Amino acid sequence: MRNRVPMHREGADGPGVARNSGNAEGAKGSDDRAAAQRQPGGEERHASGKAFDIPKQLVVEAYRRVKANRGAAGVDGETLRQFEADRRNQLYKIWNRLSSGAYFPPPVRLVEIEKAGGGRRPLGIPTVADRVAQAVVKLVLEPGVESHFHVDSYGYRPGQSAHRAVAQARRRCWTYDWVIDLDIKGFFDNLPHDLVERAVARHTTLSWVRLYVARWLRAPVQRPDGTLAQRTKGTPQGGVISPLLANLFLHYALDRWLQREYPIVPFERYADDVILHCRSEAEAQRVLGAVRERLAACGLELHPTKTRIVYCKDGRRRRRYPHVSFDFLGYTFRARPAKDRQGKTFVGFLPAISRRSAQRIRQQIADWRLTSRTSQSLSELATLTDAAVRGWLHYYGRFYGSQCQAVLQSLNHALTRWAHRKYKGLRRRSHTAARAWLGRVARRDRTALALWQSGVLPYARL
Repeated sequence: MRNRVPMHREGADGPGVARNSGNAEGAKGSDDRAAAQRQPGGEERHASGKAFDIPKQLVVEAYRRVKANRGAAGVDGETLRQFEADRRNQLYKIWNRLSSGAYFPPPVRLVEIEKAGGGRRPLGIPTVADRVAQAVVKLVLEPGVESHFHVDSYGYRPGQSAHRAVAQARRRCWTYDWVIDLDIKGFFDNLPHDLVERAVARHTTLSWVRLYVARWLRAPVQRPDGTLAQRTKGTPQGGVISPLLANLFLHYALDRWLQREYPIVPFERYADDVILHCRSEAEAQRVLGAVRERLAACGLELHPTKTRIVYCKDGRRRRRYPHVSFDFLGYTFRARPAKDRQGKTFVGFLPAISRRSAQRIRQQIADWRLTSRTSQSLSELATLTDAAVRGWLHYYGRFYGSQCQAVLQSLNHALTRWAHRKYKGLRRRSHTAARAWLGRVARRDRTALALWQSGVLPYARL
């Protein structure tokens, strides 16, 4: 029988004391087999003379993944290109320090970005070398924890995706009338270090993995003015290891707890975005109260206004309720017209691109300032826009794709204004004539733009 990890602070071992984990979950990292004999004092000594047996090839693979993900420079200002120029020496230094127990992570560069709903979200950007070191630990720890995660945990996991989470939520909204839309306030900034470390210890016997996780959790943050801030809780949103630690924490703090206490309440979780499904408003109220108490015991707090109970109102569920829609992973779930397999129209509770996501797309199109690019050709504009358009269509076009295509008409409107200013023959004519001209170009050569290849063609406004 598996041992349960008490996520509240006063567990069986007393306040804040982690149990000797052993291998109770039967989950070893991929390098546990390579761990050598234990020496007196608890240190591992190997033929290499290093404290820890970390294969050099593991560091090389970690760098390959970091390079594929790209990313900005950290506090040292070193870019991936600069790191690559001295790659062999850089990777050796990382391996040497990790293997010797002498690796200490540098501060994390703090960057604040605009949030879709207003305000600013802090991101922590580690140095390139630190991202490689974190990737080494992730490669070892992830295989041992992945098989234990709940089937409805979708975020940052191999073989899972946001689309799968949205699809599952859509199916369950057809069956369950009520949804709890959870919003955990400042999740990444408030993770209790002791509980994260306790969860990690349940899944590895490698002391070096636990050692470096503890150091990363406590690495200081460097503000834009150069001052350092020490951290007593939280993990930087932007670190390589952070999503795995967040998933592991919520696996014990929420997923397994829900499975044990409320097995008839299904949910979808993508990192800290969580949707729960209930059959009645009374059940939703009870579950929400219990979840609020559970997360408080784990050092977290639900946002008082963003956490809501939602009624899945549609053509057959017609009750009045203050909240009849919710946003999840860039999609808004609400009543929408649709057609069944027989072609009959009905009103279903369905996801489509959210208003905030649409606003971000329109803002990006405006930021391209196409009307000021009259010296560029259509093929050059395709180089500028195609990658983003393909990404938008791939993600937001999966569910209720016509809504995404309607948003992307903004790009055709911008191209119409570009053509009207670029070509002398169109300047003396109306915008409607310019739009008609662009439509003829699109129909003659749909391959010119990714937008047109997808079927989003210019149309004339009446």
